[in-house]
Amino acid sequence: MAELVRTFRLLGFEQRMAAVGAVLLAISTFGPFSFVEVAEIAVALGVLALLRARALGKRFHLPFGDGTVIAVAGIWAALLIVVRLFDRSLGQNLLALVCAAILVFAGALERAKRPADDLPPEVAPASPPPPRPPAPAQRPPAPRERPPAGEAPTEPLPPPEFEPYQPQEGEQLRLGGEESKPQPPGDA
Repeated sequence: MAELVRTFRLLGFEQRMAAVGAVLLAISTFGPFSFVEVAEIAVALGVLALLRARALGKRFHLPFGDGTVIAVAGIWAALLIVVRLFDRSLGQNLLALVCAAILVFAGALERAKRPADDLPPEVAPASPPPPRPPAPAQRPPAPRERPPAGEAPTEPLPPPEFEPYQPQEGEQLRLGGEESKPQPPGDA
């Protein structure tokens, strides 16, 4: 019993709400018993097992995260309850639907608080990269004799040298290919 209390204290608020909803869902199955009640108990035990594993610090991956799995478990339990709606008393059905709604609500809160772990982490805005040192000057290649047309082997062209445009103070930013023309004062 002390272990259950310790485990319950390790859970967050949303997880505690899901645990209470799962226990109440299992309690709501007392009475006439069929495969629907077995499925509801399986849902409740699955949610409780997930919450216990998280409380004990076990790490494993669930697609879409714990909150989504708990909410889907609540939706599934609600569908099962609706299937057997006319086989049981109204009060017992309402209790079971409220328990399923608690599971859905707790799952939605858990999803909002702790998004799925399969999402990429948010990236903080990166600082600009440090400036690169200037490339060493290269000697021009020695002139070669050109072979006759049609017999020349093809060679890739060397990459063009690129120097980023750095406007001088007070100079207007210009696009590539434009020549810098002095503007007369007063022209804008």
